[in-house]
Amino acid sequence: MDKEGTTYVIGIDAGTTSIKGMLMDNKGKIITTAKQEYVLDTDGEDICELDAEIYWNVTCQIIRDLVFTSGIKSEHISGVSFSSQGETFIPVDISGNPLRKAIIWLDNRSGEEAVQIKNKFGAQAIMAKTGQPEVLPTWTATKILWLKKNEPQVFSQAYKYLLVEDFLIFRMTGTFCTEYSVASSTLCLDILEKKWWKEMLDFIGISESQLPDLCSSGVPVGTLTKQAASATGLSIKTQCVTGAYDHAAGAIGSANIHPGNATLTIGASMAMCVTVNNPVVDFSTQLPCQCHAVDGLYFLQPYAQTAGMVLKWFKDEFCTPEMEEAGQTGKDVYDLLTGQAEKVAPGVHGLLMLPHLMGTGSPEFNPKATGVFFGIKMGMGKGHFIRAIIEAVCLMIRHNLETMKGRGIHVSTLHALGGASGNRFWNQVLADITGLPVVTPENTETSVTGACLLAGIGTGIFKDLEMACKISVKPGFAFEPIMENHTLYNRHYKRYVKLYESLENFWDL
Repeated sequence: MDKEGTTYVIGIDAGTTSIKGMLMDNKGKIITTAKQEYVLDTDGEDICELDAEIYWNVTCQIIRDLVFTSGIKSEHISGVSFSSQGETFIPVDISGNPLRKAIIWLDNRSGEEAVQIKNKFGAQAIMAKTGQPEVLPTWTATKILWLKKNEPQVFSQAYKYLLVEDFLIFRMTGTFCTEYSVASSTLCLDILEKKWWKEMLDFIGISESQLPDLCSSGVPVGTLTKQAASATGLSIKTQCVTGAYDHAAGAIGSANIHPGNATLTIGASMAMCVTVNNPVVDFSTQLPCQCHAVDGLYFLQPYAQTAGMVLKWFKDEFCTPEMEEAGQTGKDVYDLLTGQAEKVAPGVHGLLMLPHLMGTGSPEFNPKATGVFFGIKMGMGKGHFIRAIIEAVCLMIRHNLETMKGRGIHVSTLHALGGASGNRFWNQVLADITGLPVVTPENTETSVTGACLLAGIGTGIFKDLEMACKISVKPGFAFEPIMENHTLYNRHYKRYVKLYESLENFWDL
């Protein structure tokens, strides 16, 4: 319920398959949350779309749920902001009405156009402008070029091309604007100059006037229109504030706002958000670089296709007894697996794994690489293989950290998110292998938290991000490296790197 003198903000995280919402007060306390999923339209191959009205309708429902559940009066909610998926775009007419379904970032129809763009500009020139080392069908520019060729009627009618965050801001305020972090992966933004890249726009056949105005994150756009206030249940005095790309919002929501900090998500895959002072656009780094939601900063985004997924694969194929025990006792099956791994000494008596079940991401970027167990000996049991998998994922993370360190990019703290961050054993092995402190947040919904903090910045509830993070982002657990283990792992890491190098030519045979 309302408390006298308390004001509130709402954060919305517009994800690929769901929208989450959070209501936070001016003391950084989470009042309530809500979530609603939706199903993407796919053909099982390259097409991936969604009716754009779903984004707006679900956002409105989420906000109404937050207001109703909390009992907060709408006039006490001062602002709303967004965390959003990148690349997904919606062509709209002059009234902001969608001309077709949103083309989701996962849509792969623009492979031919990606090759055309790469051939036109060259990989180094694209990296130097956009921070993207690879030209993929994921990026918005490739999809717009596809639209030009394959849906010329829609292309000719498009007044603006909007990302999901841009679309929601327009529906809230009637203003066409975007922000640097979410625009960074379109291939249309010059991340150094922070302006639209004219040569790219010319090549794909659109003008700067067909894109929204560029802003920083956490900037008030305007108050809600009467229509938006009616649809959401908010007040016409509520401010809409520019948000951030979901990884950048997640960094803010975990207090990763200074150079030297890194947010690390170990879910099915692995992704890092490494905050840096200056853009890293040397093609040799092979790491995506994007504008941070923190004004003036950037972040690198090392990634791997398989991380926690490797342990899930092992569980599904070889751990039926543990799954049955979990079903009978209510215990978490992964706790049962890591319990076996804990009984095995660090380094697993020389057993090494390469966790590349679907090729490698950074820093090797080798789609031909496969998973490997090396050093199997008599007497090794299931616990050895489980520990080897966990160590392999952590060694892969260290390899990315060491690669960045070799280019003068140093990380001092790892903020761990995702499923693995809830397991004490994973976190300790990660600290031991990397030699870095690992911190887990009390609240794991960091992207939508970041959106709330940006709403608070834009409305003046929070003085700045430093203050906002201090009062709202609470550490859950901290894990310091055990130096005896770290010393052992230094040798283990060298063997891990050597094992990959030894097989690199083998995969080409």
